[in-house]
Amino acid sequence: MTHDDDTIVAIATGSGGGVGILRLSGARARAIAETIIGKPLAVRRARHARFHDASGAVIDDGIALYFAAPASFTGEDVVELQAHGSPALLRALRTRCVELGARLARAGEYSERAFHHGKLDLAQAEALADLIAASDLRAARAARRALDGEFSRRVDAVATQLLAIRVQVEAAIDFADEALDTAGTTALQQRLDALRQSMAALLQSAQRGQRLRDGLHAVIVGPPNAGKSSLLNALAGSDSAIVTDIPGTTRDLLREVVRIDGVELTLVDTAGLRAAGDAIEREGMRRARAELERADLAIIVLDARDPQDGRDAVAEATAGVPQHLWLYNKSDLLPAAFAEGSDALSVSARTGLGLDRLRARLHALAGGEQEPAEGTFTARARQVDALQRAQGELEVAAHALATDTLDVCAEALRCGHDALGEITGKVVPDALLGHIFSTFCIGK
Repeated sequence: MTHDDDTIVAIATGSGGGVGILRLSGARARAIAETIIGKPLAVRRARHARFHDASGAVIDDGIALYFAAPASFTGEDVVELQAHGSPALLRALRTRCVELGARLARAGEYSERAFHHGKLDLAQAEALADLIAASDLRAARAARRALDGEFSRRVDAVATQLLAIRVQVEAAIDFADEALDTAGTTALQQRLDALRQSMAALLQSAQRGQRLRDGLHAVIVGPPNAGKSSLLNALAGSDSAIVTDIPGTTRDLLREVVRIDGVELTLVDTAGLRAAGDAIEREGMRRARAELERADLAIIVLDARDPQDGRDAVAEATAGVPQHLWLYNKSDLLPAAFAEGSDALSVSARTGLGLDRLRARLHALAGGEQEPAEGTFTARARQVDALQRAQGELEVAAHALATDTLDVCAEALRCGHDALGEITGKVVPDALLGHIFSTFCIGK
């Protein structure tokens, strides 16, 4: 997606409402609108008018609002034509705008133009899309903070720290004959250590914001026939997964999005982990392990009648997952409740025993026990990835500084600075911009 100076038009509201809004943006927006209503428009003054087609017939009547550049959402001349919400009337009005020289807007093009005109940085533009898509008030408030610039300010603050250190290292390289004294090196190391701490705190906040936006990504794993698919069905409230007594029934990943008291979780059922199995089952186990690499939580399901069966294999497969929840399923088949711990629950997916406690535990692990802390913002996977890359570059820089290889240190700092620039759009390939804005809705 590339930026251009065409005047664009799109219907900015969903269908079926009492009021529908058509938005024009670009150099000819005002002229096109004035031709349609047959009257001049004043800046930021609502004007009631009739909207006419090419023959002069009335399409509808409504309100016209003109926002002059640069004091508009896109930074260009913008006109909003507010009509009745009939999709047919709005399409006719849009067609008239195209006849007068506008073109249909691409998905996300209004936000893209706002970005190019400096009205929003990239993190704020993405936060706007997150605000529109927010499924609950907690996520909406966090997206609002990101839109207000909370995330961007913290990224910029870390980038400023990094740049100052980078300048000092570059200067030391340029004036190699005047090597840093011991005191200077120590001070630089201290500044770099402080920067690494700031980066770690920012990454932690962004990861929390990603979970708030995307929900908790929980993968259900365990040995064959432990009741993983039954558990998924019980939590989802539907028979999504096929359940049989035959080990290895589940061959592929099965996803279900569930909501527990307003908190969203993505549950992924996986193939049972074991040494045996045919080629298809082995592929299912490979996919299970791949899914675990990006999971927030491993829900480990064991048969309460034989809790050691498959335990070691599952523990090894889930070693890299940040959080674990051990479940002893089929506990209704035991004469007494199975022993539980702080990270374990006994449940029965068949009878529902213990499922209320499981839902409460999942709600807590997803951060649903309290409102997000003040300053919490939403973040996306690509932004978290950029922060992780920047953090990795700082680790390289710290090691290089300790070994007095300043050229390596300077290059790592440059790469880390560029990674931070990807978040706000200060350093970002056009192809990435196109991918980001193409995910937005038409008219925004």
